[in-house]
Amino acid sequence: PARTTAAAQTEGVDVSSHQGNVAWSTLWNSGVKWAYVKATEGTYYKNTSFTQQYTGSYNVGMIRGTYHFATPDTTSGAAQANHFVDNGGGWSRDGKTLPGVLDIEWNPYGAQCYGKTQAAMVAWIRDFVNTYKARTGRDAVIYTATSWWKDCTGNNASFGATNPLWVARYASTVGELPAGWGFYTMWQYTSSGPTVGDHNHFNGALDRVQALANG
Repeated sequence: PARTTAAAQTEGVDVSSHQGNVAWSTLWNSGVKWAYVKATEGTYYKNTSFTQQYTGSYNVGMIRGTYHFATPDTTSGAAQANHFVDNGGGWSRDGKTLPGVLDIEWNPYGAQCYGKTQAAMVAWIRDFVNTYKARTGRDAVIYTATSWWKDCTGNNASFGATNPLWVARYASTVGELPAGWGFYTMWQYTSSGPTVGDHNHFNGALDRVQALANG
């Protein structure tokens, strides 16, 4: 048989309180099979729409997980990982739950690297992912953008062997990945999809999504 030029990709969305109550059945019927829901930010915030989004995606059949928006200038990586796990960021091997995500990117409230040196940022990320692993047994996914990662971690290559990459790039190709990762697991390719939330490709068919869920 002829080889296909592109590997299978599985469509997903990510949502936060900005989306409010999500019409999950509409998304499911449009081909969306997985979702990430914001759980927490810093140690001061919990998603007010969390229950509708997290249980709603599960109830229509999606494989779903949760993410934490990092604010490295407010509290330690460990403190934020614990806040995340305690407020929806946990994991269970039920075949429907993806590992938690550390969303580490541009600071919406100030200096893009949160006032941290590259070495201090790497140490903060390490503190978060080590704590998440200790709490859940899973390596957290890292969501970031290559340009931010270069600026704020010095393009540190030490996470690629353990932490799956979810890369943000709003373009027709994924482009250069951050150092240490030879491939992406997920690619957020648009923030203005035809339906609610940001849209993403999972790098593989649905069985690969299931494999990540099962750890």
